[in-house]
Amino acid sequence: MASFKIEGGHKLSGEIVPQGAKNEALQVICATLLTSDEVRIANIPNIADVNNQIQLLRDMGVKVWQHGEGDYSFRADEIDLDILQTDEFLARCSKLRGSVMLIGPLLTRFGHALIAKPGGDKIGRRRLDTHFLGMEKLGAQFHYDVEREVFHIQAERLNGTYMLLDEASVTGTANVIMAAVLASGTTVIYNAACEPYIQQLCHLLNAMGANISGIGSNLITIVGVSHLHGARHRILPDMIEVGSFIGMAAMVGGGVRIKNVSIEHLGIIPDTFRRLGIQVVRDGDDLYIPEQEHYEIESFIDGSFMTISDAPWPGLTPDLLSVLLVVATQAKGTVLIHQKMFESRLFFVDKLIDMGAQIILCDPHRAVVVGHDKQIRLRGGKMTSPDIRAGIALLIAAMSADGVSVIHNIEQIDRGYEHIEDRLNALGAHITRLD
Repeated sequence: MASFKIEGGHKLSGEIVPQGAKNEALQVICATLLTSDEVRIANIPNIADVNNQIQLLRDMGVKVWQHGEGDYSFRADEIDLDILQTDEFLARCSKLRGSVMLIGPLLTRFGHALIAKPGGDKIGRRRLDTHFLGMEKLGAQFHYDVEREVFHIQAERLNGTYMLLDEASVTGTANVIMAAVLASGTTVIYNAACEPYIQQLCHLLNAMGANISGIGSNLITIVGVSHLHGARHRILPDMIEVGSFIGMAAMVGGGVRIKNVSIEHLGIIPDTFRRLGIQVVRDGDDLYIPEQEHYEIESFIDGSFMTISDAPWPGLTPDLLSVLLVVATQAKGTVLIHQKMFESRLFFVDKLIDMGAQIILCDPHRAVVVGHDKQIRLRGGKMTSPDIRAGIALLIAAMSADGVSVIHNIEQIDRGYEHIEDRLNALGAHITRLD
């Protein structure tokens, strides 16, 4: 288990470029299974979850070669379906949440799929009903092997249909879209997730010959085609990393420019940080966060104190609530953080309370943060990262704290952030990796 040793109190300044989006990468890499032609994808982030997803494809027989940093080609012309049944392959799937998105491409192209119950962050229940209900609507049957914790899905033929998703699941929507592009007839998906990463997946599939309309809305129409061909695609900057950098710059920044963020795909993320009183300046396609001695949380128009909550796109992504909560600890004012989607994601706040933050954990979904207005600094301490987003939030807290902190289990952070200590040290942070 690796750890970070962080010497707090050092200001960050300079420029930083966000990596490619993890969540988009996991989707479009799976989409390469839909054709036997070459698909070339640029701006793939070099992070653990994505590298593990690529390895899963290699294990299945996909030819993968790298042209340069983050630039890969995939050719799925000789898939070994027998490998899906091996304990080794299933064990790898069980450690990666993104492995569930192999189901749609395998089912629609080869008629069956077998996948282990996927792992990922321990942030509460993350049910898979949307995936399997969508596949059943298209004509598939599935069986869950309780003893092996393995899903078997098969269909002689998928047929287009109308479906109303029980929730706007991002991975569920991606899986159903990928299954439907080669199905017979027309599929209409209502209550579809419409995040920029889903939009990007649809653009790639259309470039491969699919017929998808309604992109960017929650009503997606897919006219099935007989086959797909190769294409080229570039992954968007990671909006979660952009938000993380905004939070860092607010708490410990001496003037930080975040380069090439694709502002039109950030939604309400910049405005949400502005509601905490943080100056976020747009300059072309960059965001500049000036040094801020103080930032004051806004109130609602009726005078009630601010509530920040997550919601499906175009609402606020739940992946940034941990960062916003940490940033609020040094604001002036009070804010309620309401994490609606996952009931275990706020449990890391006990570590912040140990560091001196004033936080009331009301229940598994809500926490009230009373800001210090930078009058009282957090204290350094020892802590363990429970998941990717809590891990980066704790790293931000440690960078702003008085003294030295140690964060264990940083493999969680590595799953979502590329060479994070090197990139932050280049801005002035003092972070050492301890193996």
